[in-house]
Amino acid sequence: MLTLTDSAVSAIRTLTSQPEQPGETGLRIMAQGDGGASSFQLALVDGPAAGDQVVEEGGARVFVEAAAAEVLEDKALDAQVNEQGDLAFRISEQADGG
Repeated sequence: MLTLTDSAVSAIRTLTSQPEQPGETGLRIMAQGDGGASSFQLALVDGPAAGDQVVEEGGARVFVEAAAAEVLEDKALDAQVNEQGDLAFRISEQADGG
């Protein structure tokens, strides 16, 4: 199952805890294109869609579309902020020893 780094948990909690967001808001990851495993789309959504894998960690909620879940089974979601203050998510290999 997809895991979340501490940075990703913090970033997702910041995004989903905005006052205008419903309480069940999470980050949804969807495969993009014709079943291509290399491209994903992320969006804030009110809750999981039917068939989504739900990953909850440290108060952060991520909903992974079934097609994306297969590809991301052994991956980790990380988040970084660049010098301009822009948030970027990236997929990496899971760290050994979890």
